[in-house]
Parts: sequence; C-alpha cells; structure tokens
Amino acid sequence: QVQLVESGGGLVQAGGSLRLSCAASGRTFSIYAMGWFRQAPGKEREFVAACKWSAGSTYYADSVKGRFTISRDNAKNTVYLQMNSLKPEDTAVYHCAASDRAFSDRAFLVAYGTPSVYDYWGQGTQVTVSS
Repeated sequence: QVQLVESGGGLVQAGGSLRLSCAASGRTFSIYAMGWFRQAPGKEREFVAACKWSAGSTYYADSVKGRFTISRDNAKNTVYLQMNSLKPEDTAVYHCAASDRAFSDRAFLVAYGTPSVYDYWGQGTQVTVSS
C-alpha cells in the first residue's frame, strides 16, 4: 500500500503561482509513476501532469503545458506541481496519484492520462484562482 498526502493549495489571483506537494509513504519502492489530476465541480476528473518515479520523463495536459511543472524528490518521496500563470479555469480540487504497475515505456505513453491506471490517490487539495 502507498499513502499520499497533498498540501499547498489555496486562494490565488489570476496570474499568480502555487506549488503543490504530494508526500508518499508506505511501499514507495513499488511506485512506477506519479500523476496529478484535478476535478472541478460538476466536471469529470481531468489529467494534469505525470512523471515516472525513477526517470526524468514528464507528461502534461495541453491546457497546462508551459505553465505547470511536475518534479520529484525521491529522497523525500515527494512529488511537486509548480503552477504558474494561473487562470480561473484552473480552479479545482487537485489530487495526486501513484501507480505501482509494471508498465512498458510504450504502454505508459498511451496510458499516463487515464485515472484507472493509478492505484493510489490522495484526498485532494483545493486550488481557487480568482479573476
């Protein structure tokens, strides 16, 4: 089992920045990849960004590319999401997620944005961007 705890959400004006953190505990040695998803009221959960736990590969949704950066600190078992140039449409509950499945590189390239790929989820942190 892997436990995930997010922090860093809050209220920010449009154009501002926030950095979310996701601390992993438990069987962290089994993690293959980490992801960030978000869910706004009345909308489906949406992929934001992902990275492989042991390599530098990163993946982003088109809506956040160039504004958000996912990074990891394996020594701290923590993944970060740096969010710059925030927009009101970025308002949502942000969840981090972890997958401990043994993907091939090709399979993960296809699947990284799919919520069902991830086995463990944090409780979420609210991000509100005012206009």
